[in-house]
Formats: sequence, structure tokens, C-alpha cells
Amino acid sequence: MRLAFVGQSTFFEACALADGDTPWTTTFLEFRKGGDVERLRHQLDRFEPDAVVVFRPEVIDRGALTDLPCPTLGFLTEPIPRHGGHVTHEDLLRRLHELRDVDPTGFDRVVSFDPHIARTADDVLPIWRSAPLPVADRYYAPIPERSGPPRPLFVGRSTKHRERFLERAKHHYDVLHLAFGIDADGLEEALRDHDVGINVHNEPYPSFENRVCLHLAAAHLVLSEPLDPLHGLEPGIDFLEVHNGGQLEAALWTMHRFPGLHHRIRVRGRRKAEQYRASAVWPRLVRDMLRDVAALGGRRVREPSPV
Repeated sequence: MRLAFVGQSTFFEACALADGDTPWTTTFLEFRKGGDVERLRHQLDRFEPDAVVVFRPEVIDRGALTDLPCPTLGFLTEPIPRHGGHVTHEDLLRRLHELRDVDPTGFDRVVSFDPHIARTADDVLPIWRSAPLPVADRYYAPIPERSGPPRPLFVGRSTKHRERFLERAKHHYDVLHLAFGIDADGLEEALRDHDVGINVHNEPYPSFENRVCLHLAAAHLVLSEPLDPLHGLEPGIDFLEVHNGGQLEAALWTMHRFPGLHHRIRVRGRRKAEQYRASAVWPRLVRDMLRDVAALGGRRVREPSPV
């Protein structure tokens, strides 16, 4: 099996299946909005994949993948308004507008990271399944036997909501905020050098960020705003839930006073992270897609064959 991943590496290489993690041969092809589509097609044609996974399918130009001779899986990674939801935000509306640019003829199946957005997205292109983004095997780490003073890390771009949430914690504790993107090697080093992962939503609306899975895999204690959906995680058992900046600051204060207090939560979170491991998730998901397409056909809209 030859599997190609397409997406912006600073965000999605950490979610992909690396060559050598399974008997499959894999490659990651860098592509972002406005990228060189002809170059991408040349890379795909040269690699000759049996299947392709595209992160953020809305950034691929129309027609670019329609005639690709293998099944293609699109993975929706961005929050959009939820059907019948009461939360509206200009950021969600902007992302929905971007999603409407997607070319449904380029994708045989589509997965959304959040089941709550599936009905909204289904108006644009059919959603096959919902699942959180996997975590590359390289980021999984063992849990140390002892905990020292917390070394907290937040990875994500800066927004007003996030800065307000993090302000007090940054003022009183040494919180490293990586706000401008980081490559796979740099992320691995940062995760290795820290033991507490902070998750704050992009804006004040519910979501589930893949950094939660990354931190759990790295054996970090995770402090997160409430997650919705939970994707199998249990607050207070797999991670600590914090509702505002004051609670985040208080949690870090407690961890400084009692470094081993939450060790059981850290252990449980690391165990739960196994459900996101890329070498387990991607083979199962891609094989299911191939079987489904073989049995039911693709969802691409093709031009009628000339008579």
C-alpha cells in the first residue's frame, strides 16, 4: 500500500502516518491555500499512491484531483457553525465560507474532525465519518516516574481570547507559547522538554483541538477549556478542565506546590491517547474507505464518457 498525505506540514505532518511506522510506504506532500497545484499533481503522479489523504480539502483548486486514479479521502479540520447551534461567531462563518469553495468531485469520502459540524458540512459535501485527527507515532512518550515543577506549553496562534485566557498564567509562571507555527522536529523537541500541555480554544466557541491528543501522547498533563465533543476523553480523569484564566493559574499554582498530585490523571490520559495513534488509525480508516468505495462507488461527479 502506498499512501500520500497532502496538507500544510506545520499543522498536519504531526497527524500523518510516517514511512516506516507500518509496512505501508507513505509520503507527506506540502500544500497550502494558493499552492502550486501542477507541482502537487506531478508529485502525486510520480509517487503513484493507492490512496490519498488531503487535510483541509477546501484549499485544493477545483478539478485538481478529479481525475486522480486512486481513491481520495478529504479530512475536514476546521470548526464551522453547528446545525441548530446557538453559538455564532464571525470566525466560524468565515471558515464555512471557505469550505463552500471545496471541489466535491475530488474526494471519494470525507471525514470531519467534529461530529457536531457534520450536518452543516453535509450541505456542501457528503460526510462519511467523524473522527479526531490522529497523532504521529513519533510523539508518543513514556511517563516519567516522578514529576518536578510543571513546565507548561501552549502551541497555537495568538487570538484575543487566548491571550486573555493565558495572561495570568504567563505573568506568574514560565509558560512557553509557540504562536507562529513549528515543524515536526521542533514540535517533538518542545513536547519532550515540557510536561504540561495547555489547550485554549481559538475563539470562545466549543471545539476539540488536536493539540489535546498530541499532549496526551507526549505523556503531558493536559489543562484544557471544556471540550465538545470529548472523543472518548473524561474530564477529571484523563485531563483537567479549566474554564477561565483564573482556574488555569490556580491549577499551575497547585502543581508547583504538589508536583505529583495529578500523576494518575497523567497516566490515564497517556493510556487513552493510544486510541489516536497514527499507525493504528490510518490503516483502519484507509482500508475501510477502499472497501466502501469498492462496494458502493465513489462520490465524485464525473463527466459522461464520450460515445
